[in-house]
Amino acid sequence: MDLEARIVRLRLAETFVIARDATDHADVVHVSIRHDGVTGYGEAAPIDRYGESVESASRFVEEHAELVGEDPFALEEIGKRLAAVPGEQAAKAAVDGALHDLQGKLLGVPAHRLLGLPRQGPPTSWTVWLGDPDDMARRAEAAAHTFKRLKLKLGGGDALDIERVQAVRGVTGLPLQVDVNEWWSLDEALDALPQLAALGVEYCEQPLPAGDEGGADLRERSPIPIYVDEDCHVLSDVESCARIAHGITIKLAKSGGIREGLRMAHAARALGLGVMLGCMLESGLGIAAGCCVAPLCDHVDLDGNLLLREDPCPGVELVEGVQVVSTAPGLGVSVSES
Repeated sequence: MDLEARIVRLRLAETFVIARDATDHADVVHVSIRHDGVTGYGEAAPIDRYGESVESASRFVEEHAELVGEDPFALEEIGKRLAAVPGEQAAKAAVDGALHDLQGKLLGVPAHRLLGLPRQGPPTSWTVWLGDPDDMARRAEAAAHTFKRLKLKLGGGDALDIERVQAVRGVTGLPLQVDVNEWWSLDEALDALPQLAALGVEYCEQPLPAGDEGGADLRERSPIPIYVDEDCHVLSDVESCARIAHGITIKLAKSGGIREGLRMAHAARALGLGVMLGCMLESGLGIAAGCCVAPLCDHVDLDGNLLLREDPCPGVELVEGVQVVSTAPGLGVSVSES
């Protein structure tokens, strides 16, 4: 099989702000795998917090292309070979996505049918990025006409997080979840969470820094469920997360792809944990891969492509708040080679 990688810049419709970053664009890597005249595509959305970049992801694909071998259906063997190389989870996810896309195209069926899963999962939340309370309320009110739930980015470090949620709750009755991106201390979380519960927030994602020793204490004392994102990357992390959280957040860019994401979802269920599926700033290509895991999840946050000025890989459609994949073979998206 022939592998290629190229860097693609995704322009955002508006500046995206979280507790530790702000950006007007996202760079991703598109990976193509060609076999028997058919090409499958996958997307890598590297996370700089873990020392990954589009340059390192591209380099990983080029340097380890031989690990993919010649059989596009040998996912277990390919996965083991790639996993033996440390790091670069986003690049591995792109290879995994391209293989699922290729398999579906070779067989003429959508990837979700290869996995024996439904075409769609729960409604996606819409991310209201970090801003002042009035600004977040304005954007939440506008989004409430299209989406069925909202995810509020908190962690402003300015003692206004509760006011942010109050402002949003003042303009919409939609279900709310919050994502703090590791920005609170244990004391701040214990102070904020009861107030969020009173405002009807359903759960809080990653309030404490990853590995914080207060995680187990917060899990026991929080009035609303705690989901962990930065604490949970791959299957081997899931068991330890049961001690510090009520649920996990799966992202393919962390897990290394669809196959590991499915394993994580099943393991979480066995441990009685809730399952949320998240995403990075991605095109429809990355979101389509995420949609393959979505039916196994309680909550879905797959709005990355909806934040773009223009999606270069159309194929996923938002239908009544749900991200629905195409019925075309593979991941079902159109990928421009330019």
